[in-house]
Amino acid sequence: MRNTSPLSITLPHDMAAMVKEKVASGEYATESEVIRDGLRILKARDEMVEAWLRGEVAKSYDDLAAGKEGGIPGKDVMTKLRASYRARLSNRGK
Repeated sequence: MRNTSPLSITLPHDMAAMVKEKVASGEYATESEVIRDGLRILKARDEMVEAWLRGEVAKSYDDLAAGKEGGIPGKDVMTKLRASYRARLSNRGK
């Protein structure tokens, strides 16, 4: 029994060129290896995001809902962001 499954994919020209360059450089033996490695990296990133959401974000939400932490009202956050953005814009011309 095979542990692999053939798959036909279509990539934008720049991505296809990148896959071919990785093989041509000797970094990977086949185009399939490049795609598999990219998917492993994507899976690892997804797992890290999930762990962060479950660990830090969920805990922060639970603490806020339980009144353990004081939150910042959304309008205050937006006011600070707008002020920071305007300051960066005015510093660009200097």
